[in-house]
Amino acid sequence: MTTHTVGPIFTDLYELTMAASYFSHQRFDKATFSLFIRNHAANRTYYVAAGLEDILNELEAFQFSETDIAYLKSTGLFSDDFLDYLSKLRFSGAVHALPEGTIFFPEEPVAEVTAPLIEAQLLETLILNTIGFQTMIATKAARCVHAAGGRAVIDFSLRRTQGRDAGMKVARSGYIAGFAGTSNVLAGKIYGIPVSGTMAHSYVTAFDSELEAFSAYSKTFPQSTVLLIDTYDTLQGARNAAAVAREMKKKGASLVGVRLDSGDMAELSRQVRKILDDAGFAEVKIFASSGFDEYKVADVLSRGAKIDAFGVGTKVGVSADEPYVDIVYKMVRFKDRDVRKLSPGKITLAGEKQVFRKFDSKGQYVEDIIGLRDEIIEDAKPLLVKVMENGTRTLPSPSLEEIRGRFEDNFSRLNPKYKDILQQHHYPVRLSARLKALQERT
Repeated sequence: MTTHTVGPIFTDLYELTMAASYFSHQRFDKATFSLFIRNHAANRTYYVAAGLEDILNELEAFQFSETDIAYLKSTGLFSDDFLDYLSKLRFSGAVHALPEGTIFFPEEPVAEVTAPLIEAQLLETLILNTIGFQTMIATKAARCVHAAGGRAVIDFSLRRTQGRDAGMKVARSGYIAGFAGTSNVLAGKIYGIPVSGTMAHSYVTAFDSELEAFSAYSKTFPQSTVLLIDTYDTLQGARNAAAVAREMKKKGASLVGVRLDSGDMAELSRQVRKILDDAGFAEVKIFASSGFDEYKVADVLSRGAKIDAFGVGTKVGVSADEPYVDIVYKMVRFKDRDVRKLSPGKITLAGEKQVFRKFDSKGQYVEDIIGLRDEIIEDAKPLLVKVMENGTRTLPSPSLEEIRGRFEDNFSRLNPKYKDILQQHHYPVRLSARLKALQERT
């Protein structure tokens, strides 16, 4: 897969001004920063880790270019000595992180970075932006997949995402969390995600009649025809689709499905299902799109909708109900001392940490324990993995299918009550005795 990196200049200015001051005062000792989601958001009781692969790609290629240095010089803020230092800077640290696709909970470290202070500090913006966004979308997508109850969910969000990069990351994050495919052709090319699409209303109106449009499309794509049936009258559109299906059948082809894009989806899908069944096409699938997310999916299914797959767009691509996560990157150790922040409502946990997960006899999650990195907790699995040391990956890069498989396994082990899209049931997370003691004396 081709990767594109943005470089360490993708940062907030204050990261660089702090770095410049660290440099002038010779603060080169190692620091550890911890990345975690600080607060429970409404209706979010779990999160899906995503974005780590992009971070590791950036760290491997970490280097200020000549044009970066020239731009920073033009600001007049930085000394020549500091700029010369930046021009030679490479990432030399270590990263412990949750593998992508892992289910985690608020306050648990998603990643911890240990590196010389300037290196670790300069990563803050990149890590928050990258892992925060992709985790937010993967979590929203997982909720949609759960609400669909085994029916396929496809990403249709590209035209409404907030920029091109967001559109790519939405497609990838959704696929990690179980989406069947995406409408995003570039994401199909870059990530190998199955691509999916039908037709727009403009296609139908470009012909003299709906029936003519359907017939023309079926001749172009005899093995993959899905017809959009609501341009004029949805039920008549279903009858026209059945007529085209009969013509296709005579030629040895089959109509794959029809798509609803407006109206009362529950009622219309039942009526369309009857029309297709009565015409002898029970195998033809009904797809639905327009304004879907986990809430609308759950609603139409609760009202008896006969829908086989959902296209989800705007509300998922921007995570409309929770458009950000309160993710932070805080120093927890510097030199030989553990540190913590005590600001009201923003207290952090000092020390280099590990997350331990306990399971019951059936392999289901029971509780998580946040402990110190060097702890061993009996009958518990450590979740944070060393993925980089001395600026070099310690593990091979997983395929997207492997990441997707990890999510599927993780999600299957989470009690259904924690997956409820409306009711909050908080999964038990506690601190180990050693970590508690460290906080009390720090």
